[in-house]
Amino acid sequence: MRGTVLYGPGDVRFEERDVPRIIKPTDAIIRMSATCVCGSDLWDYRGINPVAQPTPIGHEYCGIVEEVGSAVRSIKPGQFVIGSFFASDNTCPNCQAGYQSSCQHREFVGGAQAGLLRVPLADGTLVATADVPSDDLIPSLLTLSDVMGTGWFAADAANVRPGKAVAVVGDGAVGLLGVLSARQMGAGRIIAMSRHESRQKLAREFGATDIVTERGDEGVARIKELTNGIGADAVLECVGTQESMMQAIHSTRPGGYVGYVGVPHGVALNGQELFFAHVHLHGGPAPVRRFLPKLIDLVWNRKINPGKVFDLTLPLDQVAEGYRAMDERRAIKTLLRP
Repeated sequence: MRGTVLYGPGDVRFEERDVPRIIKPTDAIIRMSATCVCGSDLWDYRGINPVAQPTPIGHEYCGIVEEVGSAVRSIKPGQFVIGSFFASDNTCPNCQAGYQSSCQHREFVGGAQAGLLRVPLADGTLVATADVPSDDLIPSLLTLSDVMGTGWFAADAANVRPGKAVAVVGDGAVGLLGVLSARQMGAGRIIAMSRHESRQKLAREFGATDIVTERGDEGVARIKELTNGIGADAVLECVGTQESMMQAIHSTRPGGYVGYVGVPHGVALNGQELFFAHVHLHGGPAPVRRFLPKLIDLVWNRKINPGKVFDLTLPLDQVAEGYRAMDERRAIKTLLRP
């Protein structure tokens, strides 16, 4: 089997890898229908997260079940399935509380930018669709594996409610799908922070009512101006830098909520500043599995089309160009077809 391997900064190769096999009786093997490059993959690609050795990469996936282990009961060969980037048993106390990405038995699902993938804890991790989907639905279904589920969690964690004012920090795929999520949750005003025309256009399509191009203190001032000097009721932080986190906190009204899902790099919070901000902070790795049934239903019934975030589609063997395009911001998100 051929698959994607990251060797070091900027060095992505598509090469021969071992074919995945059942290791534990709770495993499943799926044949990929589509995969993609995630914004969080770029932290590794850029060398910000050091890579010590050649590492298979990719954690977003959907496809057809080829084989299951002897203990798998609910997932069967031939089903089209979607799963989270964290495998979970979906039965432990943390899973039952809706935080499957903190499952007591969680395993990271990596190496998905390939033709086949082993998924641990298949019964708890994978959700099957009612039937094999039509080809045009596959991009949107793929987003549910991470980026749409993460955008939804950002909005959920930020307590987005009907009629409320929402600001979204970050115009990558997660931020844009955070806009879509806020719209689905009934937000009255959605302020997208973006400096890129193509991303602004998609944010508008997904439901943004306002675009703010300023950043930092100027961005905060602009959001305050748009919200009668108070700040947004809910702010979605979808980047993970010090600047983006502080911009999110300072843009939130007292008593408001910040949902943060950007993987943090160099983020440090000042206790006294946070104390007097009077905001709720909630976030972390998105418990995608919690939202999969609802999001699959929305996509299946064509009520949302999150697959629009894919503005570049390539065959899987051109994955290196997919990384370059996202790194250079020529693409919002790259869809890869095996």
